Amino acid sequence: MKKTFLTVALSFLFAATYANCNPVVANSDLSNSSLVEDVALNSFCKSVMKGDVEMVKQLLKLGEDVNAKSLGRTPAMYAARYNRAEILQLLIDNGADLSIKSTKEKLTARDFAEQSKAKEALAVIDAAEMK
Repeated sequence: MKKTFLTVALSFLFAATYANCNPVVANSDLSNSSLVEDVALNSFCKSVMKGDVEMVKQLLKLGEDVNAKSLGRTPAMYAARYNRAEILQLLIDNGADLSIKSTKEKLTARDFAEQSKAKEALAVIDAAEMK
């Protein structure tokens, strides 16, 4: 009798839990929902972070904007933060603006390089600012 009662009680518990769920309909449009945010880093900035020089060159040839922000930071900021000096120079040569500030922290590429003690990136920034 106890097993039966327990089984029935658990069945009602699961049924009540399922009944209160609000399933997402496969065809529903979530693009307008305020709960859905685009939090993905774009492929250009991922390539910069990884230090993939060839991919960065290819993306530049395809017309990537060197000053477009991804997650509030420009590719130059990611290059400076991760001490990707060669890529940073490539971005500068293709028109990267080092004076742009990040959306959230209000930091420049120089600030990111200083915070992460990226000596090579700082040297590239210093050379670019002297021109």
